[in-house]
Amino acid sequence: MPQLILLNKPYGVICQFSPSPPHASLADFVPIRDVYPAGRLDTDSEGLLLLTDSGPLQAKIADPKHKLPKTYWVQVEGSPSLLDLQPLLTGVDLGDFTTQPAQVRLIEEPAGLWPRVPPVRFRASVPTAWLEIIIREGKNRQVRRMTAKVGFPTLRLVRYAIGEWSLDGLSPGAWKAETVDAPRLVKPAAGPAKPKQRGRRGPNKTR
Repeated sequence: MPQLILLNKPYGVICQFSPSPPHASLADFVPIRDVYPAGRLDTDSEGLLLLTDSGPLQAKIADPKHKLPKTYWVQVEGSPSLLDLQPLLTGVDLGDFTTQPAQVRLIEEPAGLWPRVPPVRFRASVPTAWLEIIIREGKNRQVRRMTAKVGFPTLRLVRYAIGEWSLDGLSPGAWKAETVDAPRLVKPAAGPAKPKQRGRRGPNKTR
């Protein structure tokens, strides 16, 4: 059966197995061979990253045509109102593309959220707020660009869930493995169904 790795990627970890000093890489956390990221997560973002050894499963997770919802916890600078957030609900023009409508709501700081290392730099005179944002796209730095466009820059970004998979039970740097039944996969394209490689293969070492 296809293997799926759920990793709580810490802040500052680059989303590849190849070394990239001064950043830590996935090889420092995941001792599993032949798994590759299904989608990406910026170095300065935290939270759920999925890795798999299955090409069809990687496509199901990463390809926007499958429209898996991605849930983010976002700490922004300022105190947005529901009216301020309205453009995100209808789609915002970011210049190179217009976002699809997102689901957005104001939330309290998520219970049990770990401190970021290093800490977020705050301005004492400016309040902050937390948002839950759900999108079905995943373009480069999209959530950060969305909040900046409506006047509330992102200070901290944590991806909580992708589709049915979430961070629940995972501390920063921790991972767990799951197997996925074949019927849940999309049909593979013609040719070998190998995951797209991002950096070298996972390490041979075990912990």
